[in-house]
Amino acid sequence: MKAEIINQPYSGEFEERIYDVESVWNSQSWTWIKFEDNSGIEKVGQFRGFPKDVKISKQKNEIVVLTSDCIFRLDTSELNIIESEKQVDYGNLEVTPNGTFIFSEYSNIYKMGNSFSDMYIIKSPFEMDMIKFKSWNGNILEFECDEMGGWERHEIMELDVTNWTIKPKKNAPQQRI
Repeated sequence: MKAEIINQPYSGEFEERIYDVESVWNSQSWTWIKFEDNSGIEKVGQFRGFPKDVKISKQKNEIVVLTSDCIFRLDTSELNIIESEKQVDYGNLEVTPNGTFIFSEYSNIYKMGNSFSDMYIIKSPFEMDMIKFKSWNGNILEFECDEMGGWERHEIMELDVTNWTIKPKKNAPQQRI
């Protein structure tokens, strides 16, 4: 299974399905995700909100779609909603090498258990702000952040998903802004 954010397709170009969470606070923005299964069959999902990210957990056979308005968890076989939630806080989405979804909002990183309501905060050595996921090196996710209340301190950090610890990256220059 593959999934990617695309521009709005032409009507009839793909089999399409709308995913929405009803709310009076919904924006008028939409995200289009093109799904391609292992047989090469392409389908498009239209999701409420401005696009943020989409990730697939092959181990769990699940897809998470993150938009500015909502977060959706789908099964990979039929693309049915497992659960959805109104959200505005999550800014980053990743999937670990073992298939666990992780999220960040402004000051915390979360490990998802069995559902969106089953989130665990991963403890950091200092209060973080402006978290931005960067890249994977094996089981270590590199990310950038500022220190809360000390915004001139910009750090490159590492999240080790084998023991779920966060620490500053060794040999990374601390940046003063």
